[in-house]
Amino acid sequence: MRTTGAVWAGVGAAILASSLLAPLPVGAQPVPDGPSTTSSTTTTSSTATTTSTTTTPSSAAVTPASGATVGTAQLNGQVVSGATPLDAYTVTLYVTNGVGAPSVLGTSVTDAAGAFGFDPAAPVPVDGVAYLVAEGPADVPVAPGARTLTGVLGVGTLPDSAVVNERTTVATAFAMAQFIGNGTVLAGPSPGLQNAAGMAHNLADPRTGGISEVLATKPNGGDTKALDTFDSLANMVAACIASAADCDSLFTAATTPEGAKPETTFRALVDIAHDPWHDVAALFAVSLLGPVPYQPARVVAPPAWTLALRFDGDGVSLDGPGNLAIDHEGFIWVNNNYEYDPTIINPVCASDELFKFTPTGQFVPGSPFTGGGLSGAGFGIDIDPFGDVWVGNYGFASPPPGCPAKDQPPHNSVSQFRPDGTPVSPSTGYTGGGLDWPQATVADEQGNIWVANCGNGTVTMFPDGDPDRALNIDDLGLNEPFGIAHNPGGVAFVTGIGSSTVAMIGPDGTPLPGSPISGPFLDRPMGIAADSGGNLWIANSGFVDLPCPGATLPGVTQGSVAALGPDGTPLSDTAFQAGGVTVPWGIAVDGNDNIWVANFVGKRVSQLCGVSVIDCRPGTTTGAAISPDLTGYGFDGLVRNTGVAIDPSGNVWLTNNWKEIPDIKGNPGGYEIVAFVGLAGPVQRPRPVVLVPRFTG
Repeated sequence: MRTTGAVWAGVGAAILASSLLAPLPVGAQPVPDGPSTTSSTTTTSSTATTTSTTTTPSSAAVTPASGATVGTAQLNGQVVSGATPLDAYTVTLYVTNGVGAPSVLGTSVTDAAGAFGFDPAAPVPVDGVAYLVAEGPADVPVAPGARTLTGVLGVGTLPDSAVVNERTTVATAFAMAQFIGNGTVLAGPSPGLQNAAGMAHNLADPRTGGISEVLATKPNGGDTKALDTFDSLANMVAACIASAADCDSLFTAATTPEGAKPETTFRALVDIAHDPWHDVAALFAVSLLGPVPYQPARVVAPPAWTLALRFDGDGVSLDGPGNLAIDHEGFIWVNNNYEYDPTIINPVCASDELFKFTPTGQFVPGSPFTGGGLSGAGFGIDIDPFGDVWVGNYGFASPPPGCPAKDQPPHNSVSQFRPDGTPVSPSTGYTGGGLDWPQATVADEQGNIWVANCGNGTVTMFPDGDPDRALNIDDLGLNEPFGIAHNPGGVAFVTGIGSSTVAMIGPDGTPLPGSPISGPFLDRPMGIAADSGGNLWIANSGFVDLPCPGATLPGVTQGSVAALGPDGTPLSDTAFQAGGVTVPWGIAVDGNDNIWVANFVGKRVSQLCGVSVIDCRPGTTTGAAISPDLTGYGFDGLVRNTGVAIDPSGNVWLTNNWKEIPDIKGNPGGYEIVAFVGLAGPVQRPRPVVLVPRFTG
């Protein structure tokens, strides 16, 4: 059973509302779907006649937001399957801001050319998500509406024309998966709902029904199997539209793990998106039925029916992205190991850049940001309660003489940036408090900044974010401190890779009784994250010896995940080896309290059942696999992953940190961040407490 009641705290403004369907810049035009799509679009815009009817909603159905300027010009479009027009489909235009039931702005019935058109009954509010639902007629034994296609048009605006087909339906079902209730109703908090609409446009273009530029081109396109998977999902629906018998094949294969059989093609895709590990082979067989109009498609079944996209900013900046932090509006901040070089063998020095991406994966204006002492950041990045971004400068660089001795970075600073990318820290960064090869750099709810010093076994704290009051906390029983997370009482839990221990430190910086924690459930622990109940989840790498300054590359080993209660008591005497975990590095908790693991080996992300046991596999419990045990959610667009985070739309973001075969003396860095679309329970960071932190530099 799928729930959409994720952890939400605060309501953000609609993101990118005015730009989701603004004219695309040169070089970012929609990728046409071959001659058939071009032809159908032309028919829609110039020659189609419609038998439209308009339904006017009640006066209370739509309340335009302040500043809404969207017009109500006629919307024309076409409903097609591949190149085949679909006659007698009832097309409804909905709009929703996520609160209450969607409003109907118009209905129309397609003609023999698949064309429809209507005048929207009211403006689209600035935060309103507009979408189309096309329901097919009865076709014994297929019930009316069983063949349902959808398309997300945009936020706060409408295009002048649209195509609804299987590709737009897949894009809607996956990008909006965490916001789809019964039937075709979209609902959920801002900004997650609005951002998800933008992510749908990274998959399919609503104007043409073709593949989006993001999916069609590097670093996606032919470089990964994401497009093939996308088209196979579209072909499943095309099979049903072409043959009533194949509808039953689709609905049977898409039956949920709990036994609920979908009654529409759209619901089938939503159920697949919710449980992508389920009946993979049977669904692949359905994708081969019928006309298979969408190509390229898969020739073998995937590990799971997930959709993942890669993003590389301007294509010449990311090199070893180490970790990421997502703000209250869904923007993604990413730190970076190395200066960019497109080769494997050329040595590289430390990166001096910090990146900010939009919720849909593009650089914001001004990104990358520099200054503030940035110097080869590693795993350390977080956003404090006031909205400022903090980065731990680990000092990654190729060893000398590749990166010359005079250019070797220090390993002793932390940087601070404003939400607009303005550096606050000086050009050397903050260096007080015994900082030494800093890794995790974490803000607690009070605005204190905590830093794990991998090089000297200590933890640095900046009370109230003030580096002039820096404290160094030692005698913790840690070797190679790495990850930090807090329970609801403000206690810091710090992992020690080399000691296989976890230290507990009170809010005042005092080690607590019972610290450090040790036992067979800890095995070279790295990332750590807290769930909504204050339980701590730990990524046991099982092998990694971090370069601070010594280093050993991991071999083939599984690793595991451990869990502690809020007081440090282990939830299990043994660690969990499930979901395909392989050298776990980073770890995150989603809005359903389920666990996500970034694996440094194996090109997969792993999902485990959390304490709340929501949306887990039927009959399983805490620590059990949700993703497949053998493969995790495998994706050929991954390399060696370190950071993982969940955004307000339920996208799972990872950092492609190192290449699959790294050259430590050259350039081991990877080049992308990766989003698994709509896969997790959304997570909403609280809005900043105030605009300016108490400490202003």
